[in-house]
Amino acid sequence: MSDEDKQILEEQMIEKEFQGLLQDYLNSNHRRKVDIITRAFNMAKEAHKGARRRSGEPYIMHPLAVARIVSSEMGLGSTSICSALLHDVVEDTDYTTEDIRALFGDKIAQIVDGLTKISSGMFGENVSAQAENFRKLLLTMSDDIRVILIKIADRLHNMRTLSSMAPTKQFKITGETLYIYAPLAHRLGLFAIKTELEELCFKYEHPEAYADLTKKIEETAPERNMIYEHFAEPVIKALDKMGITYEMRARVKSVYSIWNKMQNKGIEFSEVYDLFAVRIIFEIHEGIDEKKQCWDIYSVITDIYRLRPDRIRDWVSHPKANGYQALHLTVMGPDGKWIEIQIRSRRMDDIAEKGFAAHWKYKENRIEEDNELDKWLKTIQEILSNPNPNAIDFLDTVKMNLFSSEIFVFTPKGEIKTLPQGATALDFAYTIHTRIGDHCLGAKVNHTLVPLSQKLRSGDQIEILTSQSVNPQPEWLNFVSTAKARTKIEASLRRQRRTIAEKGKNMLYELFKNEPIDNVLFNKILQSYKAENKEDLYYMIGNNDVILPASKDAFFKIKEVPEKQDNLFVRYMKQAMSAIKKNAADSRSENKEVGSAALSLEPKQTKINRKEVYQLTEVKFRKNFIVPACCNPLPGDDVFGYVTQKEEVEVHKRSCQTGLKLKSSFGDRIIAVSWGDYRQYSFLASISFTGIDRIGILSTILAKLAEDVVVNIQSVNVASKDGIFEGQFNLHVHSAEEVNQLCTKIAKVDGVSTVHRSTL
Repeated sequence: MSDEDKQILEEQMIEKEFQGLLQDYLNSNHRRKVDIITRAFNMAKEAHKGARRRSGEPYIMHPLAVARIVSSEMGLGSTSICSALLHDVVEDTDYTTEDIRALFGDKIAQIVDGLTKISSGMFGENVSAQAENFRKLLLTMSDDIRVILIKIADRLHNMRTLSSMAPTKQFKITGETLYIYAPLAHRLGLFAIKTELEELCFKYEHPEAYADLTKKIEETAPERNMIYEHFAEPVIKALDKMGITYEMRARVKSVYSIWNKMQNKGIEFSEVYDLFAVRIIFEIHEGIDEKKQCWDIYSVITDIYRLRPDRIRDWVSHPKANGYQALHLTVMGPDGKWIEIQIRSRRMDDIAEKGFAAHWKYKENRIEEDNELDKWLKTIQEILSNPNPNAIDFLDTVKMNLFSSEIFVFTPKGEIKTLPQGATALDFAYTIHTRIGDHCLGAKVNHTLVPLSQKLRSGDQIEILTSQSVNPQPEWLNFVSTAKARTKIEASLRRQRRTIAEKGKNMLYELFKNEPIDNVLFNKILQSYKAENKEDLYYMIGNNDVILPASKDAFFKIKEVPEKQDNLFVRYMKQAMSAIKKNAADSRSENKEVGSAALSLEPKQTKINRKEVYQLTEVKFRKNFIVPACCNPLPGDDVFGYVTQKEEVEVHKRSCQTGLKLKSSFGDRIIAVSWGDYRQYSFLASISFTGIDRIGILSTILAKLAEDVVVNIQSVNVASKDGIFEGQFNLHVHSAEEVNQLCTKIAKVDGVSTVHRSTL
């Protein structure tokens, strides 16, 4: 095919995608502004002319794909679509934000500028600044929420096309996605996008596990379908009698959710009982209350099947903070299986899938795109008003509230408040008002006096006791779990410190009768009180940690301590070390006698090539690579490498939570690694098992383990209660496969019910 033919085909492909975008937009409930979208497309197409993505396709296909996600999957309007089409123009071409402003107005220019500010380093080489970028992202979001929505759409398309990236970059990007973007999508109510982001991350980080679980889900589909049909038959008859319009279907859990449950509970696929949930989505009937329809359907189902009371979740009366509404219940089906049912109206379902943006679909007439997220933004803006100086800590503080489960509590007047799981009485005080939090003396929960650190439960009624003489204390930071409370306490502590320091400064200058203090004398004073700097000195004086003398003359008598000088031998050693290090690029350890001392040098560590796959060989083990205790990976596990400051490689499981933070925060140090074959060295692993207790069962398990191979067991811990035993072996193995083989052996012992590899 000639170049000209290829170009014609590409033009047709681009035009087809653009027409698809216009169709998505025209099917929405937004005002018809096709002209401005067409102008934005033409500008982006011209700006990216000749540029290609790593996959080889024309670059313009990326902004088109992002714009389609923004329109069809998020339900946003023309302003967002134009901004999505133009989101890379300022960063990658000669156009400026002012050019965008002149052609498309302030709002689109502001959003594109926000996207440009947070793009730097997000997907390039400088990913180690990810936490700082996240702070920028939230700061920009406080101006217009559409910035973060388009950024999530951009990340979703990049994840969909991740296969064209090298493995090292894949790990960096999946780490950021799981650590930042998936929780943000969840918090914004974009459930479908959050689920897809997690699925794609899982697919790239654990390809074998993903393929294996997908196959098992397909293989067990006939059995699930049969269970669903048995359950559905009487329910359909009862719902049809109600005369409502509805659809009912079984929805299988995502592969990532199933895998997560298996990991967290240490169970096999066959032990995951809630593989699917039944979803009933009804159309709203005029004149009938939405909430009443939910409870009417609930009543019909519970007339047929036995309810599990502890599994009722009423998010219809009290929606989640991200806008999610539904009525969840669990019943015992006709096949003896617990079945979860989710009851939603069509409106609730749209909001659950698309988030707050779906609200626009239900507004009457054609609408201008606006901001439905003011309430949620208030929380973010409160955090941003006093951000933690450390970017990584700031990220953790914000993320702490993004993915937390929620509880519902009441004020003394019966007003309901939503808090994250694990929130305390002090968190509640700051939720009411900053001043109430700052002067919180104690609390009454359900009319009983409790400490500030008391964790709250759903349904609690809380009354806060205050006193103007009380102010935040450093230990309060240990009592709170919400980002708002933490940032407000930190801000108050900083203000208190500044006030005390100002008082100390005035006390010092009063002693000198407000005469200037020269630098030499000031250094003597700092030295005398062992203070690091002026601010510390002022604070120590103001806080009465040090007592000023009665007269300033005392300071003039202080003898300046001369800077400590190294003796001749130490200086000679330092010079020798410096010279040797300079010329020791390829040298081995060598000893040089200096005076009466012998100097031993380690060989200089070879710089690791971060673009190549690093081989984890036996020769390198405990020299160039480290197995950290946070996840204890074994040869055969899905892993990645993190290059330390000492040019050593820390090997983490791809699912490790510590590793997830490293991937997100220090992306430029992440490398792809591959295991060698281990025979000489062994790794510590743990196997947990449970079963029905009987005499001699432990010796039977040990005998089974010792069949065919010699097993090096470090420790055994077994406990029995009421006829049930739990045990754990810590043992030395050479691979993850070896652990799986040992688990299979233990599972064959009569009386053992569960066995799995566990964390140490």
